[in-house]
Amino acid sequence: MSVEDQKRAAGEAAAALVQPGMVVGLGTGSTAAWFVRALAARKLDIVGVATSRSTAALAQELGIRIAELGETGPIDLTVDGADEIGPALSLIKGGGAALLREKLVWEASRRCVVIADAGKRV
Repeated sequence: MSVEDQKRAAGEAAAALVQPGMVVGLGTGSTAAWFVRALAARKLDIVGVATSRSTAALAQELGIRIAELGETGPIDLTVDGADEIGPALSLIKGGGAALLREKLVWEASRRCVVIADAGKRV
């Protein structure tokens, strides 16, 4: 399975966790973009809280309603990728462009799920 196939499969599996009416944190990066695409394909009545402008633009383009952090109640589920995953499941997140916003969205979330391809293991 190619890296892109792995990313797509991870995004689709995470999208299956989302239920109608949820507030969903939308992560940043190539794997999170697969999640946003899979989520949009399900056409659920949800609200997304994006961790970056690029994710917000993609979600809106695909028909997902976007709210700013603090405009909704608690975020039910946030899905995001990781740059590296260590042996004890420790994570390294992003180079900083969206890192602060990612942390704020994660802290406002009831549940967080990390998705990644096999190449992220170190």
